[in-house]
Amino acid sequence: MWNKTQHKVALCVLCFLTFSSFASENYAPKNDSITAEDLKRDVFFLASDELNGRLVGTQGNLLATEYIEQRFSKLGIKAFTTIKSYRQTFNLLTATMGKGNSLHIQHVRGDPPLHGLTSTGKLGRDFYPERFSGTGQAEGELVFAGFGISAPYLNHNDYQNTDVQGKVILALDHEPGEFEPNNIFNGLIASEHGRALRKALEAQRRGATAILFVSDIHNHSVDQTLNRAIQRIWPTEASHAPHYQLETWVKELHIPAFRISPELAEELAQHSGYELHSLTERAETIGGIKPIEFNKIVVGVESFVERNTALQTHNVLGMIEGTDPVLKHEWIILGAHYDHEGRTEAGLFPGADDNASGISGILEIAEAYMLAGQQGHHPKRSIIFAGWNAEERGLLGSWAYTKQPIVPLDKTIAVINLDMIGRNEEIPPNGGRRFGWLEPQTANSNRNAVNLLGYSYSTDLREAAEQSNEAIGLVLRFRYDHNQTNLLRRSDHWPFLFNNIPALFIHTGLHPDYHTQEDRPEKLNYNKMVKVVQLAYQLSWNLTHEKTRPLLD
Repeated sequence: MWNKTQHKVALCVLCFLTFSSFASENYAPKNDSITAEDLKRDVFFLASDELNGRLVGTQGNLLATEYIEQRFSKLGIKAFTTIKSYRQTFNLLTATMGKGNSLHIQHVRGDPPLHGLTSTGKLGRDFYPERFSGTGQAEGELVFAGFGISAPYLNHNDYQNTDVQGKVILALDHEPGEFEPNNIFNGLIASEHGRALRKALEAQRRGATAILFVSDIHNHSVDQTLNRAIQRIWPTEASHAPHYQLETWVKELHIPAFRISPELAEELAQHSGYELHSLTERAETIGGIKPIEFNKIVVGVESFVERNTALQTHNVLGMIEGTDPVLKHEWIILGAHYDHEGRTEAGLFPGADDNASGISGILEIAEAYMLAGQQGHHPKRSIIFAGWNAEERGLLGSWAYTKQPIVPLDKTIAVINLDMIGRNEEIPPNGGRRFGWLEPQTANSNRNAVNLLGYSYSTDLREAAEQSNEAIGLVLRFRYDHNQTNLLRRSDHWPFLFNNIPALFIHTGLHPDYHTQEDRPEKLNYNKMVKVVQLAYQLSWNLTHEKTRPLLD
């Protein structure tokens, strides 16, 4: 019989062996290959003066593209044979407002005779064409369609099966319940359904000849003239970063799309016996409103918007094929954007945290997978490593991918997005609009913390992240999915969430150097970055081996 001391020793050995077995099974192989020195090497190059801020369309951005390609190639990450390289090409457009844009309104006399109205709008005071507008002439009776949204899966339809063929649609900005935390869209977060281009495409799909947008004046205090707005949309002075649009989006739209002043919209409403404010409030109806005809007011528009293919640019994509004969046809995307703000007259914007940090993380994870493979450890599902471009111009690279995916979106089971993973979140007092009016926080209070966004869309993915973190030990904060900062829609996971793919945004938070010349590589916390990148790798590794895919809530 053992004595008590022998018994305790045996229990300790048994516990150690059990823990070691658990760790070897659950800890992603070669996770320890992710080091601060390797992360620092990539960040210091990508945020160097040589790359000049990596603004899309510049030589520095192209150098970043080539750097990621070379790292993929050296690691042995494969390119997709369907595109024959690591580069997925997409086009960006700029727009020029031509001469001759016009808007003419006529109140058609009826029986009995109606009070006649004939007027011609003034460009800049009463209307202007949207940057995404089609070019051409159009005419039709005016119909108010609330917010102009059709979202069947949310049981909202502002058209209510009304035939608007040949009509001109008047639609409000944004969406119903904008300031209601529990509205059917995204709560306090603006949803994709409120995007003006999507509303214009919906009107076109239903046969409308043109669409006019007006501010939702019941929710927002706005100037009665468009002078300031037109300067923002059609600036007279060139910016260092052009107003790019995604070609695959804009070229779908052919009808004219104009913005009109609330003053003009009010005049149109009153001539049909309504008040604009009461109509905008009626548009808040749950489920949508039935379109309202404006008593035979005919609107004629002529738009001249020249679309210019300004830039052909690239995402950088590499892949590892899974080994399971069934699961290898399902994909996980690990991505980060590599563009930044470039250089202005004020100086260079290095973009070390935003987002050289995320790209360095993706490269380290790719290396860990390859090193694990050399030891016989392979993912069962397949993986895409993505360097997204043009994120700072409106997530254009990731939107381009979802429009023309390399692998079917329904075979993409999860997306992990790394963006700004190198600092401690720090919100100064009275940070204001720049920080989305977040509560003040010190960097020290977040020294071991990381934010995860997208968690409210998939309980499965949130739980997978929490389980993965057991081996890492970070403090996971789940707090910004429904916050007015709108952080949820401000990085490259969002296009995938919109396409019903579970996605997590891993983000150590905003700080005073965000989008300034002070976002420099020597300011990053590389030891913390190691843990954040290890978490992303661990999560992806676990997802590649799960028998079932994570579901959307």
